[in-house]
Amino acid sequence: MTVSDAVSAALSPHLYRDPEVLEVEQRQIFARTWQFAGHISQLAGTGSYITTQAGVEPVLVLRDGEGELRAFRNVCRHRGSRLLSGSGDCGKAIRCRYHGWTYRFDGELIGVPEGRAIPGLDKSSLGLFPARVEVMSGLVFVNLDVHATPLAEQVGGLPERLERWGLDKLQVKHEKPTTQPANWKIVVDNYLEGYHVPIAHPGLMRLLDYKNYDVELHDNWAWYDAPLRDKPSGNRMERIYQRMVEPMPGLSEDDRRVWRYIFIYPNTTIDLYPDQVGIWRIAPDGPLRSADFALTLLPQHAGLRTRAVQYANRKVNELVIDEDADLVANQQAGLETRGFEPGPLSRREAALGWFADKIRADLGEAA
Repeated sequence: MTVSDAVSAALSPHLYRDPEVLEVEQRQIFARTWQFAGHISQLAGTGSYITTQAGVEPVLVLRDGEGELRAFRNVCRHRGSRLLSGSGDCGKAIRCRYHGWTYRFDGELIGVPEGRAIPGLDKSSLGLFPARVEVMSGLVFVNLDVHATPLAEQVGGLPERLERWGLDKLQVKHEKPTTQPANWKIVVDNYLEGYHVPIAHPGLMRLLDYKNYDVELHDNWAWYDAPLRDKPSGNRMERIYQRMVEPMPGLSEDDRRVWRYIFIYPNTTIDLYPDQVGIWRIAPDGPLRSADFALTLLPQHAGLRTRAVQYANRKVNELVIDEDADLVANQQAGLETRGFEPGPLSRREAALGWFADKIRADLGEAA
């Protein structure tokens, strides 16, 4: 499906501010959709694990003794402590650091200190809550709904388009939790539209061929092509990038001149550059803030020229991130205005309308 002539309406302001809406979102969106968790290289051996979130709920993913990936809600069945944090190796079992309750890699409770003194203890009924886990193009996703439609079916066509980037062969070089001073949906809205680029991002306007900035919409994902200008930028860092960038192994010469952006509903972004790949999970931190996670993937054995290009890329995009943080904070503040209702969306905001329709459908009466 491509963008139609009609552009849907933006979301109502209360959906960006109401704490009760966030409770509904957790049940109706984050507990039912696929959430980005990490990269397959982080789960190399038995006992290796990563932790993540599905909305506000903690989740853990690990590799078991048979080499399979397993996912569980990251909560001890004793008193609700988070079992694991960060990433690493949990050894031969999952052990709660609070009271030592211990679980096999299949989630079965096998160890309870002084268990004989606990009346009514039935270890067989106190295993970990399972979650779904899938790998797409080297990227690990989790879903709290164990009956969820497989991710590959929900994003049909996307894995094939990602194949030439070889994401599974790239290495994780940067992991960074970030925050934004706005509701998570405002952050998503900002990512989904290029309408603000000429006004708010002078650096991007020097780099990108804005007239040919294009979006393609599918049922659960969006694909953006952002061609680079041929005209050299007047900014030194941007000019270095334009002159020196080369496509990663597997990419063609045509890929050297295009930045591509992907959004997977409801909150995962993939930035495909010729020199590196960025992944971003946008999560709620209360109704007025987002608690996000960013991960950078780089090709192995990059030479000095490529490393210089990657540095220039990061510097350009760090400025864009700072500009966007100001934009989303401004919008969050403005939505406190009583009586405000959003105006009509432009054609360049078609993906924002698409996202709003999906949110309204998932929230039902709450929207």
